[in-house]
Amino acid sequence: MDLERLKAAAATTKPSIQFKTYTCESDLQPAIKLIERDLSEPYSIYTYRYFVHQWPRLCILAHDTSTAENECVGVIICKLEPHRRRYNEGYFDSSAEQQQQDGGGGSVALNRGYIGMVAVGKPYRKMGIGSALVVRALCAMKEEGAEEVALEAESVNLGALALYEGLGFVREKRLHRYYLGGTDAYRLKMYL
Repeated sequence: MDLERLKAAAATTKPSIQFKTYTCESDLQPAIKLIERDLSEPYSIYTYRYFVHQWPRLCILAHDTSTAENECVGVIICKLEPHRRRYNEGYFDSSAEQQQQDGGGGSVALNRGYIGMVAVGKPYRKMGIGSALVVRALCAMKEEGAEEVALEAESVNLGALALYEGLGFVREKRLHRYYLGGTDAYRLKMYL
């Protein structure tokens, strides 16, 4: 992945937008309001806290500094964890030497980033804010050792799919009736 190319492509068209990582609980409420307005799945406060308390550097907010209240207009919430893969899936060198280095168990852990939630307020869409949030998160995950990043997006959310695929994500598989409302999702991945 060419991070410099992505950074240049993800410049927001609104100069008053400022990005910051999650720092405290007061950052959470505006982010929750934005996510609840835009995403189809309900999340409990504990789900948000699970992400922001363990991976605050991977939770990024966009604020419009031209508004009196410095309005939160975009948010991305991510995580990064080891993920086990089997050698025979073709992602790793399955040589005897590699298996010996990894304990011979037939699998190895890689660091997988996960984008859990992305939301941009309707009046602020088509300004590059969503792309800028995703690219900032990808860069932070790469700096922390991520080797791949995965996410799910509703199959009917053409805007989100276009955003992710435009940044280089590829559809890995379709997940039938993945969401509570019965809609399908695509799992998308990017190898860093």
